[in-house]
Amino acid sequence: MANTRLKIPTPIITSLLENDAYKFSMGQAIYHQFPGYKTTWEFRCRNKGIHFTKEMVEDIINEIRLYCTLRFTEQELAYLKETTPWIKGNYIDFLRLWHPNFDDIHVSDKADCGLAITATGTWLNTSMYEVPILAIVNEVYFRHAYDYDSLFDDFRRRTDAKFDMLKTGKWYAGTFSEFGLRRRLSAQAQAYVVEKFAHLNDTMHSASTFVGTSNVLLAKENNVKKVGTQAHEWIMGVGQGNPRHNPAYSNYYAMKAWIEEYGVQNGIALTDTIGTKTFLKDFDLTFATLFSGVRHDSGDPYKWGDMMLDHYAKLGIDAKTKTLLFSDSLDFERADKLFRYFNDKTDVAFGIGTYLANDTYVEPLNIVMKMVRCNGSDVAKVSDAPGKGMCCNPGYVDYIKRSIDWRLTNA
Repeated sequence: MANTRLKIPTPIITSLLENDAYKFSMGQAIYHQFPGYKTTWEFRCRNKGIHFTKEMVEDIINEIRLYCTLRFTEQELAYLKETTPWIKGNYIDFLRLWHPNFDDIHVSDKADCGLAITATGTWLNTSMYEVPILAIVNEVYFRHAYDYDSLFDDFRRRTDAKFDMLKTGKWYAGTFSEFGLRRRLSAQAQAYVVEKFAHLNDTMHSASTFVGTSNVLLAKENNVKKVGTQAHEWIMGVGQGNPRHNPAYSNYYAMKAWIEEYGVQNGIALTDTIGTKTFLKDFDLTFATLFSGVRHDSGDPYKWGDMMLDHYAKLGIDAKTKTLLFSDSLDFERADKLFRYFNDKTDVAFGIGTYLANDTYVEPLNIVMKMVRCNGSDVAKVSDAPGKGMCCNPGYVDYIKRSIDWRLTNA
């Protein structure tokens, strides 16, 4: 492996807008409804055989320190206010004062993979750290471990080939967005792909439509839509952070709080935090009417989609008025097949991440940073796919699974 440490750009994160759009959606709701919630987040690398060297860890610490010096500019805040119908003035005022706190974040080499990261503090703070930290870890790792210039050249060739396949109609991905910030090869790579696909709609030969990106900074720079509503942390924090809540009702509490914040705006619900079957217990006529659609992030997408269509039908809702957003490990070939299967039944959209932002001859990192505690209590994600859950306490996972099983059987 080649050590290209001197080639690491500094800083990697150059703006506080360089975050996923749903961090601002959730951030406003947290600010208004749960400002006192305290959370702990932990980093995991799911790849086997990956090791972060001491030099990598040192650079990661340095980049996080630089990230924590950033502040929102008035131009950035004006962009958020002017392009976000649901954003409120008092949240903009909060962001004007907000900045990352380096003391919330602890990084060391005390882990099997050589990198341990923990963030502890108010949910308002820790939620905002997740995505920039993961982007930093990715870029530092790939610039250290490989010949970065060779990786980027391969990335660019693959991106250009994908663009041509969509433009000529070889693949039809319908309506899609780029969701790759947290696992991107580099800032340079993500900027390249967003700028490239922002011009896909300029050609008359492409039946696919590029909507935008989850990266708010790149959405601003490329004049495309910033895309994203909520993540698993929302259901975990709202549903499980209050000890009075039965965790099997997490979706109910989370959807109720979201509707209180946004009404019919900003409404794509995430279904798999504690299993889609449990989600459907709470996705009643009111919620299904108010939310504009649902997002798939684990499990068989065809079974999930058919399950959602059946649920809408049972509620008497025309599924063609709703959106099924697919975002789990997608590439254009999978998106093409899903589009052809569901297009005549509902509105179909895709959020495509690693395949667009980190596709090279090297296997991408499968890294996450998840909330593991809220208000002193364990929280857990129990998804529709084995291996995507995360919790530090196996006893709590057993408890939540028993709660879910009871509810599915009895309530």
